[in-house]
Amino acid sequence: MAYKTFAAIYVGSSRIAMKIFEVNAKKTFRQIDSVNNWIEIGKDTYSKGSVGTKLINQVCDILNGFKLKMKEYKVSDYRAYATSAIREAVNSELVLDTVKRRTNITVNVLSNSEQRYIIFKGLVAKYKDFHQVVSKNTAFVDVGAGSVQLSLFDKNNLVVTENIPIGTIRVRDYLSILGNRNGRLDKIIEEYVENDIATFRNMYLNDKEIKNIIAVGDVVNSIKKIIYYEYEDEKITRKQFDVVYNTVVRMSPQEIAEKYGILYEKATLLLPSVIIYQSFLNNCKAEEIYTPEVDFCEGIVASYMDEGSGSVFDHNFDDDILASAFNISKRYRCNRPHIEKTAENALCIFDSIAKSFGLTKKERLQLHIAAILHECGNFINLHDGAMNSYHIVANTEIIGLSHQERMEIANVILYNPLALPEKNNFADREECDYVKVAKLAAILKIANILDKSHTQKIENLEVGIKNEQLVLTVKTYEDITLEAGLFEKRADFFEGVYGIRPVLRQKRSV
Repeated sequence: MAYKTFAAIYVGSSRIAMKIFEVNAKKTFRQIDSVNNWIEIGKDTYSKGSVGTKLINQVCDILNGFKLKMKEYKVSDYRAYATSAIREAVNSELVLDTVKRRTNITVNVLSNSEQRYIIFKGLVAKYKDFHQVVSKNTAFVDVGAGSVQLSLFDKNNLVVTENIPIGTIRVRDYLSILGNRNGRLDKIIEEYVENDIATFRNMYLNDKEIKNIIAVGDVVNSIKKIIYYEYEDEKITRKQFDVVYNTVVRMSPQEIAEKYGILYEKATLLLPSVIIYQSFLNNCKAEEIYTPEVDFCEGIVASYMDEGSGSVFDHNFDDDILASAFNISKRYRCNRPHIEKTAENALCIFDSIAKSFGLTKKERLQLHIAAILHECGNFINLHDGAMNSYHIVANTEIIGLSHQERMEIANVILYNPLALPEKNNFADREECDYVKVAKLAAILKIANILDKSHTQKIENLEVGIKNEQLVLTVKTYEDITLEAGLFEKRADFFEGVYGIRPVLRQKRSV
């Protein structure tokens, strides 16, 4: 069977890791080697705001070692990703430039939403019971060094995801100084994290009874080592987790490392980690924690295999992104029938011109999200609805989207009712692809105006290119004078972007 060798490189807050996989033509992967180096880049970033020269040199040395290992296995392709420790550093661009110059390895920095999306893909790819577990209300708790991602699933759908800046290194280093004062450090940390998790509960859990928790993160395997020292169960019950909690509170990191065979660096992160999980358990009704064997490198290879496909692992990840967008629209009380009709119209137009104008699958997804969220700002006030929508989308993480992709969606929404300025006057030109914004806004303007009355008069839309015109045939027996009257101005903009004129024709329904 034909296969190629792929390397997944993770530059995290507490470690740099590489796993080498065989990826075959049937879209399965097998790990053939792995390397781990514990180096706390996040300690510099979270305390000083930047990565120091000593750490940069260590990162380069580690990656050069990885290069030799990649050459040994004749790796044909790789992906290298950095997360919050590099993302939040004020000198991140200088760090990446130095790494590229000294190692010839390109490291891409992920936004938080992209980072969590990749680990989610790894979970779907490797955890065979995933769909069975998330068929009931399930919380996906990803405890990282810099933050915690809490995601809720219901009936296999992702309904909400939220990031909380209370990661293990951040909490440990910020509060360790208090360990020498009166009071127990575990109680102080518990107070520190409880407020954020309780806020999450009040916002999202009041009407949901969480049945299961799926726990992932660098410290999960250390927790399992303590559990399996006493038990041999596949899942961790509340009672068993209490054993871990009491053990970690009672023993020093050095004692834990020696007794359970855990790296000392990992042992120092156990206290904030178990307190975060304990706090979440206290704020929901789940009785068991699932701890699948999956890490970020497996997420990287899963994401690599899924590039351009979206259905490799019998799971459509775009549906999770759209579910998250619909949840945002629900939060801001958007008119569901209208946004669904607008999305339907927009995708119909998009699909009819995509091949001719080189539009991509990712742009289709961005357009779909823009249609779902284009009216969310009306919740704040109707006068500045478009600008409010822009700010909501620009400042709300949507799992799976980069910052740039989200900003492009925000601008497509903003320039749905407003006139798109010239590129030189485009405020977000450094963060967005101006041409992409223009192309998607042109489609959304037409799609939205076809349901201007918000009454879904148009039952069916057919779109085709004929004689240098984009012919939109709408099937309806109702009066569409309002829509037709407003159509021409939007058609002018569309023609300016695509070079073809949209023409509206009505076909009476029988």
